[in-house]
Amino acid sequence: MATQKKELTVEEKLKALFDLQQKLSEIDAIKTLRGELPQEVQDLEDEIAGLHTRVSKFEDEITVQNEELARNREIKAKAEELIDKYTADQDNVRNNREYDYLTKEIEYQTLNIELAEKKMNEATRRAEALKAEIEKAKEQCTDREHALEEKKSELNEIVSENKQKEETLREKAKKQENKIEERLLTAFKRIRKNTRNGLGIVAVQRNACGGCFNRIPAQRQMEIKMHKKVIVCEYCGRILIDPELVGIAPEVSTTKAK
Repeated sequence: MATQKKELTVEEKLKALFDLQQKLSEIDAIKTLRGELPQEVQDLEDEIAGLHTRVSKFEDEITVQNEELARNREIKAKAEELIDKYTADQDNVRNNREYDYLTKEIEYQTLNIELAEKKMNEATRRAEALKAEIEKAKEQCTDREHALEEKKSELNEIVSENKQKEETLREKAKKQENKIEERLLTAFKRIRKNTRNGLGIVAVQRNACGGCFNRIPAQRQMEIKMHKKVIVCEYCGRILIDPELVGIAPEVSTTKAK
């Protein structure tokens, strides 16, 4: 039988949320230490994979060009054999008609040789260009792999330094979440997701919201201090909490009264 969560008072709910926020903020701080490194590592891995794919495609195309080269070599060799044969046959012709026919065949095969040589040159140039592209891609790949090793090493160092602390915080945050009713927890997470600094609940300071710093009306502040209901900032949507409830000394204005 599933255990039901203990029904908390509004005051207890606010305290539980604030405690959860503190733990999540510490986790966020650890993530901030990692900065853009995880994304940079991912980008480098993607780029390296793309370079490997490019090299593979270039190598496949070189194979195609080599096959084209071999095919035209055969065409050229066959045409040269036919020219030798037709040239020899011209010495044994019986009339001008046969001679003219062989002459045309020789001319035709000569054109075949020229075309084959042209295609061979094109295939050779294309293969050489592809080889140059492969070398360039491999150099880029080596450079990116070195950068990836450095980024991974830097990231692993940061992760290892804070791994135990982060895991402990996550466990504590999970336990804290289990104390909070699902509807309120869902609302809190949604608020956190929609704020840049990840603050879903903030204390009132200097008569203003601790998240967006907009002024809170006096009547609203009185309601917050009563701890009778969950109140959100009408400007940013963050949940508001009385600082004294969570042991935060209220900040007072330094403006001197005249």
